[in-house]
Amino acid sequence: MELRDVMLLLHPVIAVIVVYPLIGIVVNRALLVRQRRLQAATEGKSKIPPVVGQEHVKLGRALTAAVVGIVLIGLAFGIFGHILEKQVWTKTPFKVILITLFFVAAIASLTLLYKASDKMWRGIFATLSGIAIVILGCQDGVYRQTNQWYISHYYYGVVVALLMIFSLAILPDIYKDKTNRWRKVHIALNSIATLMFIAQGITGSLALLEVPLSWQETYFQKLYEQQCNIKPCTIQAPKMPNKP
Repeated sequence: MELRDVMLLLHPVIAVIVVYPLIGIVVNRALLVRQRRLQAATEGKSKIPPVVGQEHVKLGRALTAAVVGIVLIGLAFGIFGHILEKQVWTKTPFKVILITLFFVAAIASLTLLYKASDKMWRGIFATLSGIAIVILGCQDGVYRQTNQWYISHYYYGVVVALLMIFSLAILPDIYKDKTNRWRKVHIALNSIATLMFIAQGITGSLALLEVPLSWQETYFQKLYEQQCNIKPCTIQAPKMPNKP
């Protein structure tokens, strides 16, 4: 495999090794926290240790970083792959610099969001981080499947990243709000995010079949040119790369 192919596989590898195990642990801790709260309310005590709440918060913060990070990696592969292939740097260097600055802005805003304690600044950094991700997703080279948005790995990924950023931004308010309004919002949004993660697993598997490795690109291009996805056709298979 070429370096480009290794970079292509980096996104799903991190998802399998880091993101999805974290999702399972975070959901488990969330259920334990709720179970402990209900037991304490009805029975006055619970055998579930209080530390599960701290673990849920800590791992949830880590999950947000992992999700946003893996989304940025996926976007970077498509965007910079397009820049190199089409030699955009030589044609519009300012655009390439601007795109790079948006990546920096997304990372910097998320980092500052973790450090911010004031409600206003949390809102600002969360908004900036979300805007940067959306703008980057609109760039050339990103595999969006807009005509089939309901099975698009890109759209589910962006939405779940925005949900994670928002959940991180409201985290301090959950413990300050005695009406439990923010807690209910947190539960609702993260229930949606969990469904989105399931959809991500399905659409991600589909995307891996549709985004070719470097030696398969010519073959895939012919398939799409002849619309083999909607009608029967025959394409000569490409030659396998020679082994050294």
